[in-house]
Amino acid sequence: MKIGYAALLMLALAATASAQAGEDRPAEKLVRERCHKCHGLNGESSEPEFPKLAGQNVDYMTRQMANFKTGVRKSTRMKEKVEDLSGGEMRALAEYFSAKTLVPERSGRTELIETGRRLYFSGHFEHGVTACTTCHGPLGRGALYLPRLAGQNVQYLVAQLRAFRDFSRTSPNMVMHTVVENISDAEIDAVAEFLSTME
Repeated sequence: MKIGYAALLMLALAATASAQAGEDRPAEKLVRERCHKCHGLNGESSEPEFPKLAGQNVDYMTRQMANFKTGVRKSTRMKEKVEDLSGGEMRALAEYFSAKTLVPERSGRTELIETGRRLYFSGHFEHGVTACTTCHGPLGRGALYLPRLAGQNVQYLVAQLRAFRDFSRTSPNMVMHTVVENISDAEIDAVAEFLSTME
């Protein structure tokens, strides 16, 4: 019997909520024990390959942790980190990082940033590339289950856009795949550079 994505997510959250005996561990303790090496104590990642979590949307982060836990999103490292978390702990971690202030990147690549700005707000109609602002908003901050992209690490953004395009990262509703299926490497580099500088 096939279980839908929404049902799978609800089962994961319900299971984790009842998996632990006693009270949930404080978010600060969990951050120190398992998050800070990659994402930093304040959600400013230690390496550009890891995403910044500061200022990220709570619902988005909570869902992604559940996705890693259930295997909907693949990462051996992340699955190990979230495997024993309860639903409350995942939510608390998301709220902890969301409350931190994100520091945007600084770049002197003016021409590349301007190309990225045009792509973000207007897309590339001739290539079938939809404007990013359609879903992620004019400020790049997303909403609910849509991630904040503004201020994110360039290297991480590039890797994720390529992964969506190449289907090495899958999305349950497939929207991202259709958005970026025709985007070029140069366009990915440009829009990532622009997004990294947004506040």
